[in-house]
Amino acid sequence: MPISAERSLLIIVVVAAVTFLTRLLPFVVFPKGKEIPRVIRYLGRVLPPAVIGMLVIYCFKGVQVTAYPFGLPELIAGAAVVALHVWKRNNLLSIGVGTVLYMVLVQVVFA
Repeated sequence: MPISAERSLLIIVVVAAVTFLTRLLPFVVFPKGKEIPRVIRYLGRVLPPAVIGMLVIYCFKGVQVTAYPFGLPELIAGAAVVALHVWKRNNLLSIGVGTVLYMVLVQVVFA
């Protein structure tokens, strides 16, 4: 069933409004000069590593180490991501190169 142009426009407007409001909310709740509560500072410090940890677990959850290629593409690409990130400290570079490397390993090397 095709979506009408009006419905598509409505979806775009709602998504844009929600995105704008989520970006605006911290500035409204914590205006300049107002001290940020300790719990918010704590969450800002611990959540990014926790999210990365969950993403790593999610990425490696389906790896078959008992069958060919024994998880080698995942291990090689994961090691490349870590090495590049430690070296360059650039998220986009390390994740992008790791993704491309994994695709090459899976589709060309270990095919």
